[in-house]
Amino acid sequence: MAIMTERATEYRLDAHDPGEVARVAAKAAARVMEAWRIGNAAAAVLVDVSPRSWARMKTGQWAGRMSHDQMLRVSALTGLYKALHLYFRDDLADRWVGLANSGPLFSGRTPLDVMQSGGLPAILEIRAYVDALRGGV
Repeated sequence: MAIMTERATEYRLDAHDPGEVARVAAKAAARVMEAWRIGNAAAAVLVDVSPRSWARMKTGQWAGRMSHDQMLRVSALTGLYKALHLYFRDDLADRWVGLANSGPLFSGRTPLDVMQSGGLPAILEIRAYVDALRGGV
C-alpha cells in the first residue's frame, strides 16, 4: 500500500488573470441562466450586475472583472446547477428554480424568487439545502 507523502497542490484563483477568470465565470453563469430559462433582468440580479453588463456578459462581449461577491454568486449558482442535475433528472433540474416550493426555505415561493430577494446569503443557503437533499453536507 503506497503512502502519499506529497501535499496536494493548492489551486489559487489569484494566480490567474482576473479578467480571464471573470470571462470564464461570466460564460458559466450565462450557460446556467440559459439552461434555467432565466430572463435577463433576473439573471442580472442573481449575478449582481447591471442589465447592460449582463447583456454583454451573456454574449461574450464583456471584458470586465468581477468582485469577490459576484464570483461567489457565480460559484454558488454553478454548484447549485450541478447539484440539481445530480439529484433530479435533467428536465426537472432545469425547471426546479422556477417551480413553487413548499420546502422550509421557500414557503410556497420559487427558489428563483428567494434567491433574487435574498441575494448571496439566499443563494448559498439554497445551494446547501440541495446538497443536503442529495446526502451532502
